Amino acid sequence: MSAEFSSPTLSRGPRGLMLEGVALADIAARFGTPTYVYSRAALVAAFDAYRHALDGRPALVCCAVKANSNLGVLSVFAALGAGFDIVSGGELARVLAAGGRADRVVFSGAGKSRAEIRQALRAGIHCFNVESAAELDRLDALAAEAGTAAPVALRVNPDVDPRTHPYISTGLKRNKFGVAFSEALPLYRRAAALPHLRVRGIACHIGSQLLDSAPVVEAAGKVLALVDQLAAEGIRLDHIDLGGGLGIRYRDETPPTVAAYLAPLLELFGERPEELCFEPGRSLTGNAGLLLTRIEYLKPGEEKNFAIVDAAMNDLARPALYDAWHDVAAVVARDLPPRRYDIVGPICESGDFLARERNLAVEEGDLLALLSAGAYGMSMSSNYNSRPRAAEVIVDGEAAHLVRERETVESLYALERPLAQG
Repeated sequence: MSAEFSSPTLSRGPRGLMLEGVALADIAARFGTPTYVYSRAALVAAFDAYRHALDGRPALVCCAVKANSNLGVLSVFAALGAGFDIVSGGELARVLAAGGRADRVVFSGAGKSRAEIRQALRAGIHCFNVESAAELDRLDALAAEAGTAAPVALRVNPDVDPRTHPYISTGLKRNKFGVAFSEALPLYRRAAALPHLRVRGIACHIGSQLLDSAPVVEAAGKVLALVDQLAAEGIRLDHIDLGGGLGIRYRDETPPTVAAYLAPLLELFGERPEELCFEPGRSLTGNAGLLLTRIEYLKPGEEKNFAIVDAAMNDLARPALYDAWHDVAAVVARDLPPRRYDIVGPICESGDFLARERNLAVEEGDLLALLSAGAYGMSMSSNYNSRPRAAEVIVDGEAAHLVRERETVESLYALERPLAQG
């Protein structure tokens, strides 16, 4: 792996940047830009890191679909035997279309609709991660209507500071997620008494882009104390879901390896019989993907130089949303003096930037790769300014497979109708 890149399958050769055995310039020529490009080898390696770290104990690794919901990507994980963490009926449909097993699906999210619950009950999912007393009642009623028992876990909010960006912190008292720790015990008693619920587990997720396992270990210790308290009352759980959140390298972060991140958790759990469940997203797909874009114009200025590209904030929202950093690499290295550029798109917003203050030796028409874009990239994209969303490609060795066609402008308004006049 080159020190220049966060992806282990990205390298620089005589033909410019290569992902596995395919030149990014060839992908741009074949599929156009902007295009999301993923490495199958990197996806497999990321999942295998969890599988190997958990070898020898009952565990379920559920890929967080929200991080990357492309059917091609999901099918890679499904073939590896992964579970899936979903937060909508649409994500459940995607998992099943990609070959995932419903009995390995956990359904999280604070606002599950009646239609979504019915859909998940029909499919036979592994568990509902319940986030309120009202949801317990709705699940019980809908399971009764379906003539079944809904498998449930309470998502408990341990009020542990994950020490991450406030927008991706999910386990504090002020967050909308989960039930308060002080309310969990009476809610479990209530769930155990409802006739059409089957209490199966407990869930906890404190945030994303975590670079230290200490907050997760602290939260897990609180969860374990509650599990033992429940067992003393005769409510025995068969799985403990500790969520996801392991961070990746975007710029200069030094996240732990999966094995190092999980080691203190596995030590804490020791020989306990409960199945451990994890919901990684970013650490599975983030460094396996990049956004390929082309420079339309170079626009020098007195205070700023701009590289205006054909990708925009609708394609990659993270920089505008979080002021997030993505490394930027020129696909073809040029023997030119570098200049400092803000990399911006054509959208009519001052917040339409993908990177700021980057030193690049480039010309108009050159290709750029925005790295570490495999998570929360395409899945958060939009059609703002009536822009068709990007194509998606998976590279497998020396082959490149189109796994999502580029949208057309006509497809954007295919469901709309002009108002008849007169």
